[in-house]
Amino acid sequence: MDKNKTKFVAALTPFILAILMAVPNIQSAQTPTHLTIDEVYKLAMTNYPLVKQMSLTEKSKQYSIENAAKGYLPQFSINGQGTYQSEVTSIDIPNIKTPVLSKDQYRIFGELYQSFTDAAIIKEQKDVIKNTAETERQKIEVTLYTLKERINQIYFAILTIDAQIEQTVVLKKDIQSGIDRTNAAISNGTALKRNADNLLAELLKVDQRTIELKSNRKGYSDMLALFIGKPVNESTRLVSPVIQNVSPVINRPEMILFVAQKRQYAIQNRLISARNLPKVGMFFQGGYGRPALNQLSNDFSAYYIGGLRLNWNFGGLYTAKTDRNLLTINQQNIDVQKDVFIFNTNLSLLQLNSEVDKLQQLINTDNEIIRLRDKVKQTAKSQLENGTITTNDYLSYVNAEHLARLDLLLHQVHLSLALYNYQTIAGN
Repeated sequence: MDKNKTKFVAALTPFILAILMAVPNIQSAQTPTHLTIDEVYKLAMTNYPLVKQMSLTEKSKQYSIENAAKGYLPQFSINGQGTYQSEVTSIDIPNIKTPVLSKDQYRIFGELYQSFTDAAIIKEQKDVIKNTAETERQKIEVTLYTLKERINQIYFAILTIDAQIEQTVVLKKDIQSGIDRTNAAISNGTALKRNADNLLAELLKVDQRTIELKSNRKGYSDMLALFIGKPVNESTRLVSPVIQNVSPVINRPEMILFVAQKRQYAIQNRLISARNLPKVGMFFQGGYGRPALNQLSNDFSAYYIGGLRLNWNFGGLYTAKTDRNLLTINQQNIDVQKDVFIFNTNLSLLQLNSEVDKLQQLINTDNEIIRLRDKVKQTAKSQLENGTITTNDYLSYVNAEHLARLDLLLHQVHLSLALYNYQTIAGN
């Protein structure tokens, strides 16, 4: 018996280990019970594939800066040549035998050069690399920020559906109340069975509407789950955002991008000046050849030479002014793009501001409409039980109040969406 138990435990061990190893994965994939819109923003920003490009841009910047910094190191080169000349230097002195140089000549040498004036160029090159990386990073930020508008649409679409589902529950209670009262009237002989059937059919229609709403919610939930990298189902409750005061000040990431792009042209302008400065450095050259430094010797020999070197290329000065003018035009183009962006953003904010005002006015009247509709519905309940109105009349009163409550819920959700869109477009 003990042997059988041992075998049984041994057989179960792999399964137990597999379950234990799977526990972290199960926990990480657990469906969140509730989500706020700020949590959704953060999850979407970290889960979106483009985020990986951030680290790649940073690594690329580091490697490029390392390469630029190596410009401070001495530069070493090896050169060689073999030539054949049609004529060589000769000295004709009477009664004196002078060496005759070979027309084929050879030389191989290495040179070590250390610049004294490249520090300014290297500094500007580093600034260009850093600002280019910042510009690319900011472009990614701009793309990621546009996710907020898409998330707003999905998040508030789910809230709208949830509000409609909640209201169908209230509607079903009212219809069920009508059914109960009608059944009581049937028992008293003051109503016909078909009146109850009419209400039951309406109850089934509400059930159908609930099925449609839940199906639509699942579609939006699946899209939201794809954005945040976590499962979202019908049990996940989305928290209605608190309506906040909004500011018309524009703080979008595009504004930082415009600054970075203009800075890039300013750095390039400084780089033009640095490249057109004279270059001074120290060099040491050692080699082997025929002839070496002694031009009258026809033997292979080693040699070396060292000193200072000055180089000033005036070719860049010819185009420096034009290059600077082009940079100025590019900076002005950035200013134009910025002005267009601000104009379009302010236009969108004005439209949303008008939408917010309209929704606030509608909400102010919704509550009064609901109060009146509810009053009529309560009266209709008693009339239905007494048989003084038909079930169709009762349903019309119930549906009228249902639509009034639904209008309030939809207006409230749409107001929150408008405010969050305003906040998103402004960048606050």
